[in-house]
Amino acid sequence: MENILKVALAQISPVWLDKEATLKKIETTILDAAKEKSELIVFGEALLPGYPFWLELTDGAAWDTKVNKELHAHYARNAVQIELGELDSICKLAKKNKIAIYLGIIERAQNRGGHSLYCSLVYVDSDGVIKSVHRKLQPTYDERLTWASGDGNGLQVHSLKQFTVGGLNCWENWMPLPRTALYGQGENLHIAVWPGSEYNTKDITRFIARESRSFVISVSSLMKREDFPQTTPHLEEILKKAPEVMANGGSCVAGPDGEWLLEPVINKEGLLFQNLDFNRVYEERQNFDPAGHYSRPDITKLMVNRERQSTVEFKD
Repeated sequence: MENILKVALAQISPVWLDKEATLKKIETTILDAAKEKSELIVFGEALLPGYPFWLELTDGAAWDTKVNKELHAHYARNAVQIELGELDSICKLAKKNKIAIYLGIIERAQNRGGHSLYCSLVYVDSDGVIKSVHRKLQPTYDERLTWASGDGNGLQVHSLKQFTVGGLNCWENWMPLPRTALYGQGENLHIAVWPGSEYNTKDITRFIARESRSFVISVSSLMKREDFPQTTPHLEEILKKAPEVMANGGSCVAGPDGEWLLEPVINKEGLLFQNLDFNRVYEERQNFDPAGHYSRPDITKLMVNRERQSTVEFKD
């Protein structure tokens, strides 16, 4: 049935800052979702290889400290270089199992010199092709100490059965104009990825659904003290101030009327499943459509620069 889409929400923890081990966990989770006939699986923000929790635990804003420098270097070594094929195994699983994937990664982008880090949301279609890589436009607060600002290249939507799907990272979902950029391209299934907290997901998920008259899937990761590997640099320093739970999940799904299909789930690791019926989009667009019959482009209009930004352009 082209109007029905089965989605899987992967609320899991990373093997923190261990790229290879986290990648294996992601692969296993994709296979588990495929066994349940899922057609789309979504993972949380920065899951591969993990969110930079150390910044708030080790005086991350202190200038020129050994702790912060060595942790950042460790983070960079475990970041993903897409151009080197480091997501090839994910693409192969997508193609083999005919499942589309949204995956939050830390990207070490070669086209920006290969040293700075970006919080990126990657979309892989069910043919195993990477269709977009959205680099977070504005890292939030202490994230700016380790992540660089992205660009508009990834503000794209994709066809999935009858749905048009797009996504944003964490607090980008609070930014009206990036949301509008996706609405204007026909988005009706919005993906919001988070490091993990129902504090973030419980309000904005339903708000975006009601504003856009779209389905909204929020997926968060999990993180507890026990999820810090023993091989983590300066682990003792990190654990001094670390609470027992740093990310408790909060993954959820809202329908186009803004009501819950799946209320936020906390402190539970694993896959969550939901069927979405595209007909509900048409029903709710009858009285409100933010980029269609309830817009006035003759008065207000958004301009979006989707050029991939790079410091150097070579002409040989």
